[in-house]
Amino acid sequence: QLVESGGGLVQPGGSLRLSCATSGFTLDFYAIAWFRQAPGKEREGVSCSKSTDNRAYYADSVKGRFTFSRENGDNTVHLQMNSVEPEDTGVYYCAVDFGPYPPHTEYTATYCLSSDGYDSWGQGTQVTVSS
Repeated sequence: QLVESGGGLVQPGGSLRLSCATSGFTLDFYAIAWFRQAPGKEREGVSCSKSTDNRAYYADSVKGRFTFSRENGDNTVHLQMNSVEPEDTGVYYCAVDFGPYPPHTEYTATYCLSSDGYDSWGQGTQVTVSS
């Protein structure tokens, strides 16, 4: 189970921290990601991390502004959103990929940020960036 929290209304240029509490599995072993969906748009990958090397990947639109972190001991992941823009508005979801995964050399940002491989999703939390 995945439960997101931390969404809300924030002004452009502000910050927000999303959390995703997981249960029923050991977070250490699996890839987990944040996705978002704006009204009238397709869902897009925002940030993700595969467990083994803990490297985080980011969509180009959020690089330098968002930071993914995972607290394996608490089975929680976070998305720190800084310098938010109106285009960041949407419902944010966390999702877990239980595998199997491609070989390390083939595990790219494109693969990690694609929603195709994710098996379980949270209910989402609304983020609205507006003045």
